[in-house]
Amino acid sequence: MRADRLVATLLFLQTRPRVTVAEVAAELEVSPRTARRDLEALSTAGIPVYSQRGRGGGWSLVGGARTDLTGLTSEEIRALFLLAGPSSTTPELRTALRKLVRALPAPLRSGAEAASRAGLTDGTDWSRADVTATGPHLDVLRRAVVDGIQVRLGYAGPGKPVGVRTVHPLGLVAKAGRDYLVAGTEQGLRTFRLSRVASVEATGEPVVRPDGFDLPTVWRSFAARLEQRLYATTVRARAEPGAMAILERLFDGRLHVGPVLPDGWTEIRVDGPTPEVVATQLAGLGARIEVLDPPEARERLARLAVELAGVYGPPESC
Repeated sequence: MRADRLVATLLFLQTRPRVTVAEVAAELEVSPRTARRDLEALSTAGIPVYSQRGRGGGWSLVGGARTDLTGLTSEEIRALFLLAGPSSTTPELRTALRKLVRALPAPLRSGAEAASRAGLTDGTDWSRADVTATGPHLDVLRRAVVDGIQVRLGYAGPGKPVGVRTVHPLGLVAKAGRDYLVAGTEQGLRTFRLSRVASVEATGEPVVRPDGFDLPTVWRSFAARLEQRLYATTVRARAEPGAMAILERLFDGRLHVGPVLPDGWTEIRVDGPTPEVVATQLAGLGARIEVLDPPEARERLARLAVELAGVYGPPESC
């Protein structure tokens, strides 16, 4: 969001006597054109930001002064509070927002307060399971990342009991409602889902940070490898018209819809980690789906049919 980026630009300006457009672009991971437009927007909004041309020039806050956020426009302030309002669950952030409201000009306060009440983040899925990290663990890990302190992490991997290991916290990532820790271990860089963290204890020992470590770059690499495994195979099938809405909900971006066949059914392709996994996911649709290939998927469905018939027998109507 632009308001979030403008705040980040302002805070970056406050850390240095003078910055260039290229430095702002690199820090915020935006194009130089966007960085220049944001700097000009801050200046136009009344924040004491000015540029100096020529050798050794750049952008600075007037007199090196520190400034508050009241130079933002009303739309930008509302955008900021929409982003951070009710989802700001930590006491520190709620306190900061209250201070910001008090610092705003009176005509802008009501809009900011309304924006802060306009959204809500629900940390549970529809099965009522918590899909975010617990507050204490997240807070302790955030402090460990910022302070550069190693921690003893109690962690239960999928299907494994809790084990304790010492890790070097390097960054926290939120993706699709879940929080992850990126940390250095004896086996190299690893990710840990915070919902599986059982305990966190700071050791007091400093983190050893790999040379050139960049959290966005490392996370993109982890995500790409995971996505490669999730999309490792493709199952081709045909589906009756009434099954298409269910398939779209089940598979979303993994479903590829082909042409409508002469009998009214639709050719589809579904990506997944293995043919057997995709076949198992399709099995609940019964005869409304016919898997065409690969053979491993068809064999999995045939085995499932035999296993289920052995447990439940034929329907009473048969």
